[in-house]
Amino acid sequence: MKRKLSPSILSADFARLSEEVAKLEPLGIDEIHIDVMDGHFVPNITIGPPVIASLRKETDMFFDTHLMIAHPARYFDAFIEAGADGITCHAEVMEAMECVKMAKRDGIRAGISINPETEFEVLMPYLDVVDMVLLMTVHPGFGGQKFIMDVVPKIERLREWIDREGREIIVQVDGGINVDTVKIALDAGAEILVAGSAVFGGNVVENTEKLLAIIEKHEGKG
Repeated sequence: MKRKLSPSILSADFARLSEEVAKLEPLGIDEIHIDVMDGHFVPNITIGPPVIASLRKETDMFFDTHLMIAHPARYFDAFIEAGADGITCHAEVMEAMECVKMAKRDGIRAGISINPETEFEVLMPYLDVVDMVLLMTVHPGFGGQKFIMDVVPKIERLREWIDREGREIIVQVDGGINVDTVKIALDAGAEILVAGSAVFGGNVVENTEKLLAIIEKHEGKG
């Protein structure tokens, strides 16, 4: 697939959320990343279905909804009703497979994610069913963290597995993506690059254009 940027609204100005998102569409961004945290699976709390439903009224962009919560299946239908187009849950929670099956049931993009310290083998039961794998390149819970280089071999291993098996699984990375690390992730095999503070920390348009230019240059190489 064509490599793309998925800005994470975790780092956006929530008082002007729809305005922040509206700046992205003219730049060719067609997908945003929505981090949902519950204060249990991760130590932070962010947003839930009501905010997503409100934002849904303002844009047709793809809502890539990342559930960093302990019980994703319990709230799954609420996120679908709010307007989620894809849902990713974590393999570290007990309801992970149930969540993936619910996504497939509803015909939305089904994703599975693992934290930096989680072994690659944990992904194997999911690779026959998911549409996307999200590899966290920071410890989930807070924005603005430094990219964890130790995850790069895991990205490469996933890319090699997908290519060898001839599967159509999207490789997404999330955490510490900026103008210095985006090429590292691309070279390792990532296709969707989630960036929060690198997009929303300052001039949103200029920041996004810089990241897109790097991605487009990489695409030209391929």
